[in-house]
Amino acid sequence: MAIQYSAAQDDPAADPQPKGAALITGAASGIGAAIAAKLAEDGWPVHVCDSAPGAVDAFSSAYPEIDASVADVRDPQVASRVVEKAVRCHGSIGVLINNAGVAGMTAPIEDVDDDDWRRTIDININGAYYFLKAAAPAMKAAGAGSVINIASTAALFGYPQRTAYAASKWALIGITKTLAMELGPFGVRVNAVCPGSVEGPRIDGVIERDAAHRGMSPVDVRRIYESQVSMRRFVTKDDIADTCAFLASDRARMISGQVIAVDGHTETLTFPIK
Repeated sequence: MAIQYSAAQDDPAADPQPKGAALITGAASGIGAAIAAKLAEDGWPVHVCDSAPGAVDAFSSAYPEIDASVADVRDPQVASRVVEKAVRCHGSIGVLINNAGVAGMTAPIEDVDDDDWRRTIDININGAYYFLKAAAPAMKAAGAGSVINIASTAALFGYPQRTAYAASKWALIGITKTLAMELGPFGVRVNAVCPGSVEGPRIDGVIERDAAHRGMSPVDVRRIYESQVSMRRFVTKDDIADTCAFLASDRARMISGQVIAVDGHTETLTFPIK
């Protein structure tokens, strides 16, 4: 009699059954929303949170099967409540994706507004810290999990005129490397994904502000941005979502402590400074 083998029998990592919820911050629009849709498609029970009530309402209308809540990542008590709800509903946190972030000012250091600096650091670094701190006990208790911190190619090169943003994304790399060591013995993997410029309203806004500051046209600034990428084009949010879906899966079970650029190979982030 012929023996029938399933994919799960051939590969122990092929079990598609999620182990807990996939929690994604800053995910009611843009990259976060694309990641949420992809993970839901892969069978994860997904919960997203975002600070913009209108964006959360629009997301819930588009994806009624995905839990969504309004949450300011700068508040540690809010982070704890969001994590507690996900654990209560799904038993654990199987995936935590720290995606919430802001671009910060485009300006030379002497012109950076102190309040904007604090806001950028508070959202991009402290927000990730609060969610990591809240989720780590459940992930350690479960003995498995995948943390993905959304950093940036600015964390690999630095980024002239974007001091707060670059500093915050470099900090995420440090957090990633440290927690990969700290959580690895508990079966929890921690990686960082570094998107390049991602097509969409956010990079359009960055380009417009940069162009205004430099007295150039947005078209010319975009061309300079694109010229710094080997593939001469921006990435899409689906490119980032596909990478996160892989890192969330058991196919990436031995990938941890890595900083993965999804950017078409950024050659440099230097820019002529006026």
